[in-house]
Amino acid sequence: MKDSFSGYHPLVNFVFFAEVLLFSMWFLHPACLAISAVSALAYGLYLQPRETGRLCLRFLLPVMLVTALVNPAFSHEGVTILTYLPSGNPLTLESILYGLAAAGLLAAVMLWFSCFNRVVTSDKFVYLFGRIIPSLSLVLSMALRFVPRFRAQLRVVTDAQRVLGRDISRGKLTRRLRCAGTILSVMVTWALENGIDTADSMKSRGYGLPGRTAFSIYRFDRRDRLALCWFLSLGTLIAVGAAAGGFAWRWYPSIKGAPLSVPALGLFPAYAALCLSPLMLDRKEDRKWTAIRWKM
Repeated sequence: MKDSFSGYHPLVNFVFFAEVLLFSMWFLHPACLAISAVSALAYGLYLQPRETGRLCLRFLLPVMLVTALVNPAFSHEGVTILTYLPSGNPLTLESILYGLAAAGLLAAVMLWFSCFNRVVTSDKFVYLFGRIIPSLSLVLSMALRFVPRFRAQLRVVTDAQRVLGRDISRGKLTRRLRCAGTILSVMVTWALENGIDTADSMKSRGYGLPGRTAFSIYRFDRRDRLALCWFLSLGTLIAVGAAAGGFAWRWYPSIKGAPLSVPALGLFPAYAALCLSPLMLDRKEDRKWTAIRWKM
């Protein structure tokens, strides 16, 4: 499925993810956490349903469960005591709810970063920061793409070793350890050689030298200007509202939030509109293409 938001200018993509990641880590209001987590999950499922589903089942859900359980075990603040633990420390409602909120915050941030890696590719990152911080942008770009490339190469090496009779899932433990050691040695060698080749290639192309020009396929057109103004306007509105206390929320010693008012209630739709903007743009493009197909 084509993601139209990925076709926007890299600056627009980066501004959006910078805003949602900053706000997701800043706001502890339960409504904000729910909006961010649900929006990130929906966009992740739209971009890559299988990968996002595996990420949630294999990593996020266990980590969220551990986070939600660990906080009440070590934090005993709060005025609403539910019971007492065998150690004699109180188990409070506030510590349980804060643990759930921390788990939701972690899930939202991880899902947004997963979407970020899918939309803001390495070439976009180098395009944005190549002239400002050339060395750092290259290192970050290589780091962002290293994990998926490493996993793909690991599958290739593992399959090749299996064909040679060095399957790490069969045989005695000592034999499996030797086979695993061989695969690890191959992967370390591949990673080092790949890093050296990349460094030599970029150096031979004059990367980072003053006055060096670079080819770019990105053009900042009217669509990008409108989207950037939309994100900046929403981000400014949300930041000003949050600074005024519209999203104020505390978990300790008692749960208390900002009093509800008409301006404060207007901030939540604005935050939802910001988080759901990529999906709204994608749905708009999908409807446009559907209408074109019907006309044909």
